[in-house]
Amino acid sequence: MTNTIRMLSTLGLMGAMRSLSSAFETASGIHVDADFAPTLALLKRLRDGEAADLVILTREGLDEMIGEGRVIGEGAADLARSFVGIAVRAGQPHPDIGSEAALRTTLLAARSVAYSRLGASGVYFARLIVRMGIAVEINAKATIVEQGFTAERLVSGEADLAVQQISELKQVGGIEVVGPVPLDLQTPAVFSAGRMANANNAVAADRLLRYLASPEVVPVLRQSGLEP
Repeated sequence: MTNTIRMLSTLGLMGAMRSLSSAFETASGIHVDADFAPTLALLKRLRDGEAADLVILTREGLDEMIGEGRVIGEGAADLARSFVGIAVRAGQPHPDIGSEAALRTTLLAARSVAYSRLGASGVYFARLIVRMGIAVEINAKATIVEQGFTAERLVSGEADLAVQQISELKQVGGIEVVGPVPLDLQTPAVFSAGRMANANNAVAADRLLRYLASPEVVPVLRQSGLEP
């Protein structure tokens, strides 16, 4: 359908994009057919030939797609920054994660820590616990989430702590975000959008891209736990 845009987006923007897609559809009459998954999973799907008009990935992932000729570099835009955070089940005490030493103690004390295998936050966290020298201890009791929201493992009782982008943690009810991992231990993920080189609906995709990169969307991004 010429009035439909096929969009593949990283999970980190799922909350914001549901609201923004609805606003875009109302204003333009163009339907956004959105599918959300971790960036690494999306990269594999794109390399396997899955069709799309617009993609939202980490900046590194988008640059890979541009380098491979799958995404048009011209017009590609950074949309938002996101920090990795830690959450607990609603009503549970908020542990101290305000420093590296406090975070280390909190992680080691947890019965299980849920983190993702394919998401940018999971890749980061796996490296962080290696850097902190606690990878063996944490992974021995970790709840690894292949895809989806790690905070769901808090609600189910499988884990005491969940690690993911704050914007992703906030998509799950029944949990509370304790806060970000200490900022001196992380570099924010940058989520970026670009039009596919073989887009079936290039004009509409460009229109959506311009909207997502506009100041108009900033309040929605912030509300969902992202920074423009």
